[in-house]
Amino acid sequence: MKRINEGAWSTREAHNSLMSSAPDTYRRIYAAAQRIPPGRVATYGQLAGLAGLPRHARLVGYALHVLPPGSDVPWHRVVNAKGRVSPRANALGHEDLQKQLLRREGVRLTADTIALARFQWRPRR
Repeated sequence: MKRINEGAWSTREAHNSLMSSAPDTYRRIYAAAQRIPPGRVATYGQLAGLAGLPRHARLVGYALHVLPPGSDVPWHRVVNAKGRVSPRANALGHEDLQKQLLRREGVRLTADTIALARFQWRPRR
């Protein structure tokens, strides 16, 4: 999935650059996020656990925040533990974009909340 300000890099170039320059913990988070299928969501805490970083939900947020333009990491599929899109401090409209991308994949938001019982990704072990 492309970010808002997609640069001139191809998705493969951006991914390779991201993976070579990101700290190991971020690479683990991005790899876990890549596994979330379209039409499903994961929580920040869930993604932290899948990346082998239990109790580091905020770190997941930081890692997703610094994704470069052109990244194919599906950042929009990560929501908070209440099934809501987390507000951002900047007023760039990312929350609206995230909701739009989720709806496009078939994720239903009711009063800005996603029914995690229905849409949360449950990976097979």
